[in-house]
Amino acid sequence: MATVMSMNRRKYSNAVTRVLATNLVLALILKICVVGVHSRLASEQQHYEDNEFAEFEDIDDELDIISTDTIRDNSAKDPNASPGVDESSFKRNFNKESSDESESTVEDEEDDEEFENVSDNEDSSERTEPTASDHNKKPDLKITKVPLHLQTNWESYYLEFIMIAGLVVYFVNFIAGRNKNQKMADTWFDIHREMLSANFALVGDDGKKEIENPGLIKETESVFTLWCSGRVCVEGMLVELMFLKRQDLVHVITNYFKPSLDQIQIRVTLNADTMDSYVFCIASKKSAQRLAKEMNDINTFCPERKTPDKYGLTGDKFVLLNEIGEAAGVLLDAKVISLLKKYEECIDFIHFTDQYSGYKLSEDTPSIKLPEVKRQLIFAFNFPSNSSKNYNDIQSMKPLLQLVFYSIDKVKRFRLSREGKLKAERNRQRVQEMFLKTTHSQRQEVAQLKREEKRRVEKEKMLNESDPEKQRKWEEKEYKRELKRKTPKMKQLKVKAM
Repeated sequence: MATVMSMNRRKYSNAVTRVLATNLVLALILKICVVGVHSRLASEQQHYEDNEFAEFEDIDDELDIISTDTIRDNSAKDPNASPGVDESSFKRNFNKESSDESESTVEDEEDDEEFENVSDNEDSSERTEPTASDHNKKPDLKITKVPLHLQTNWESYYLEFIMIAGLVVYFVNFIAGRNKNQKMADTWFDIHREMLSANFALVGDDGKKEIENPGLIKETESVFTLWCSGRVCVEGMLVELMFLKRQDLVHVITNYFKPSLDQIQIRVTLNADTMDSYVFCIASKKSAQRLAKEMNDINTFCPERKTPDKYGLTGDKFVLLNEIGEAAGVLLDAKVISLLKKYEECIDFIHFTDQYSGYKLSEDTPSIKLPEVKRQLIFAFNFPSNSSKNYNDIQSMKPLLQLVFYSIDKVKRFRLSREGKLKAERNRQRVQEMFLKTTHSQRQEVAQLKREEKRRVEKEKMLNESDPEKQRKWEEKEYKRELKRKTPKMKQLKVKAM
């Protein structure tokens, strides 16, 4: 009975060892592939260190699990088998059989190097069998040093945080600056609405057939306009509120280094016969220099800058640009002088002209026609420096709007003397002659181009003509014209008989 049981045990052990050997080979092949992938990843990360003995521990664990499961299956199949089977003996037999099986497999395979590593690993596993003391020892673990660029912490996103903070500050400043400009414009209009309605029939024309929203028109976040009409001798008045670009954070920062003020410009367009012919301007020093270079009428008729000392104003604040001397004496009366002294910080310039044609054209864009001129009164006032914080300071600007209406009535009543009118006419005639001389060659070129275009059209028309007689007559006519053009002109002198 013992011999039969030993024979059955050997048969079962041989079958088990074969199954385990094949499983071992497949497991080792998969493990080698995994180790190859891990080795590639280890070459990319310099600080990565692999545990050399982890794979063998996993193989031992797998072998233990497989051997115990196999023994249980065999015991379930053979009820006569002894229950006290030693698992360590199966492991020893398994290691011997697997080594023999692996050696025979290595000879049949083509890839010798791959399975030589497998046999070496199996031999090393036979030589180094784990003991109880080895299992009790703690493994020597090494903490992998991850490179700084692979770490995920909040310090890696400092650039994103700075950009987000900058965007938040920009949008907060945009909303705050836009609301401040809107509030300043509404405050100015509410304060001056009554005065504007008393002087004009229509206040706040929006350009539509039926006015929907009478009042200020928002051109941009910092520019507001107001159109008024319906006054004697006045075609219309345009009010432009030009505030600082408080909604733009970059402009706010530059304003700290180069401060500027909010400004209002009022342009009054007069009728043709309302104003005499003269150009008059009084401005601050900085603005006078700019106007003399940029404005076409001031640059042409008022090239000299004068001091208004004889009119009661100091030359430290204002500069006079005047064409006719008597015009300055009448327009700068006592009331205007008192306002100029009182609001010298708010008044930028006052410009009266009958030759307003806008800014001076550059030399690169010449014109062959005299620009169209208008009679305009232009006023530029600066807002008080504290008006953006204290809106009550805008109330102090009401006398400046009263100065506009006073100047309209003053210009309408004022008439030049005979000498002043003759001087103004001579100045305008001189400017016209100079313009014609400078543009003579250009006008000749334009006329030549027109003649050539006319001849080209006529020639095409005759070429399309079917009558040969008409073509012959046209060619003779062109031939005579060409001879006449090439013949030098001779002047005839008439001599009187004695």
